[in-house]
Amino acid sequence: MSTTVAAEAPVEQQGRMTHRQILEALSGMMLAMFVAFLSSTVVSNALPTIITDLHGTQSQYTWVVAATLLASTVSTPIWGKFADLFSKKLLLQLAIVVFIVGSMLAGQAHSPNGLIMFRVLQGLGLGGLQALVQIAMAAMISPRERGRYSGFLGSTMAVATVGGPLIGGLLVDTSWLGWRWCFYVGVPFAAIALVLLQRTLHLPVTKRKVSIDYLGASFLTAGVTGLLIWVTLAGSSFGWVSAETLWFVGGSVLALIAFVITETRAAEPIVPLRLFRERTTTLAVIASVAVGVAMFGSSVFLGQYLQISRGYSPTAAGLLTVPMVGGMLVSSTISGILISRYGRWKRYLLSGSILVVGGFALLSALDHRTPMVLLGVFLFILGVGIGMTMQNLVLAVQNTVAAADLGAASSAVAFFRSLGGTIGVSVLGAVLSSHVTELIREGLAGTPYAAAASSGSGSVGLADFNEAPPALRALIQVSYGDATGRIFLISSLVAVVAVVAVVFIREVALRTQSGEQRLQTERTPADDVDAELAALEAEVAEVAPTRA
Repeated sequence: MSTTVAAEAPVEQQGRMTHRQILEALSGMMLAMFVAFLSSTVVSNALPTIITDLHGTQSQYTWVVAATLLASTVSTPIWGKFADLFSKKLLLQLAIVVFIVGSMLAGQAHSPNGLIMFRVLQGLGLGGLQALVQIAMAAMISPRERGRYSGFLGSTMAVATVGGPLIGGLLVDTSWLGWRWCFYVGVPFAAIALVLLQRTLHLPVTKRKVSIDYLGASFLTAGVTGLLIWVTLAGSSFGWVSAETLWFVGGSVLALIAFVITETRAAEPIVPLRLFRERTTTLAVIASVAVGVAMFGSSVFLGQYLQISRGYSPTAAGLLTVPMVGGMLVSSTISGILISRYGRWKRYLLSGSILVVGGFALLSALDHRTPMVLLGVFLFILGVGIGMTMQNLVLAVQNTVAAADLGAASSAVAFFRSLGGTIGVSVLGAVLSSHVTELIREGLAGTPYAAAASSGSGSVGLADFNEAPPALRALIQVSYGDATGRIFLISSLVAVVAVVAVVFIREVALRTQSGEQRLQTERTPADDVDAELAALEAEVAEVAPTRA
């Protein structure tokens, strides 16, 4: 009887799936990822309009983005740990529902602070989507074949990155819709993704005793949040060297130390510290932080540069970012195919990280008069580098760690990349705000506006941009244009860290087994005994009520 059942069991339950079954399962996951990336790109391009409409400041502009990144950052390892304990399919669907609720509420916001709060909820769902799609792919597909399918993921990212700014621009430029639809537009896609996942994604569920490290999650959230709030407020609301700085930095450091201690003692740590004994994982995490700081921290302000400084509409600003997305699409697809064919991945990872440095270095020359053709070339180079770097860092780690740690390891890379992005948005936003303010004050020296500007803070320039006199508007545009190059310069210097980390990563031949196949291979006799005991306990629980 058992032989018949085993023979008739679906191949996905045995860790083996055909090409068609993988494509069917990927359809729902790719749509979910499309929704996640669409939400980011739609909003980033519409943010200048949103913040000026809500009369927000440059600091609030930064936090609308940073809040989502922070929430997705701190939740990513939690989702990853859950994926090692619960149904990956159910968790994906739950992440989509959380994302939908957050999006609907964000569309109803009537103040910058309210929008920031709802973006936190949106970020919780986004963190789950980013981590769980990678984890599910690792469970279904071997590292050697994953490059072949990573091209689909890269294409999805590219389409969302191109479509997002265009859709966001059209919504903002359409008077009868407006910017609120930037949050609503992803909801129908998310609902379709829910249905597709229910019909196409079938992965085995590991049932065992669960121990969730809630204390570690709390310390991690407190530590990261405290540091980011300090970076955002220091220099404007209080001094870099002040009692407030001492409280924020001291409290955050203590929370992070408590997090590390908790992780060494937790039965099921959110971020298993044993992962960092492997050199590849440690170096990939360092590279991911650097890439996150550079990529998220600078690209967020690209739309602001194009709209505030260069005067383009949101739709036109979206079209001007197409070269970067085209570079991502081409490089991620081609490198994925070549990796699957030849099994070599480090050369693409190293080339990509070098191109990221080069792209940011070229963009550091940006000012308010840079020709758009040159900007397009620089963005294409940057896009090619990002396309070869992001997915391959995850691949390198997944190919190294044990199958039982795939979820935690994949989410760790995503976590540190998002953490880098959150830090980048906060730090570079503070740098941009401070430099813009300096340039505006210099430009207003000796004019009637000088006294008002000297009493302002980093908010000068954005909050009253629409109501400013023509001369002041022109100065604000020039200041934003000339200040943007500085954040790209900082990004290029940070990206050098990624190159150094990648150089020291040891290339390991790609495995030919999927995550589920490896999990079955790596099972110990003790695991089998535990599974049999769990099955017996379940049978006893079912029979007991009947006998009673």
